Amino acid sequence: MDYGKYRYQLNRKEREARKKQQSGGLKEIKFRPNTDQHDYDFKMKHAREFLDEKHKVKATVVFRGRQLVYKDQGFEVLTRLASDLADIAAVEKDPILEGKQVSMILAPIRK
Repeated sequence: MDYGKYRYQLNRKEREARKKQQSGGLKEIKFRPNTDQHDYDFKMKHAREFLDEKHKVKATVVFRGRQLVYKDQGFEVLTRLASDLADIAAVEKDPILEGKQVSMILAPIRK
């Protein structure tokens, strides 16, 4: 067998393997601590679409000014989101306070 032909076939196999590889990106959805129910449902629907496309979702609750006093409301929003999306997503990173925002990462459940 010709060495050049062998190298060519090897490169083709590697290229096909890379093509079939899926790089799931990270999408972010931002909330406020007092986000209304309709807005919450709308953003949850987008998160569900991202998870169906095999992307990870970073859910963030951003506080402004004195809202930081009520950081427990931010944790409640994220735990509610995690429970609403529990059928298609698993919590990869638990909610954590980072400066003026609380964030968590949801990953799609592999089948």
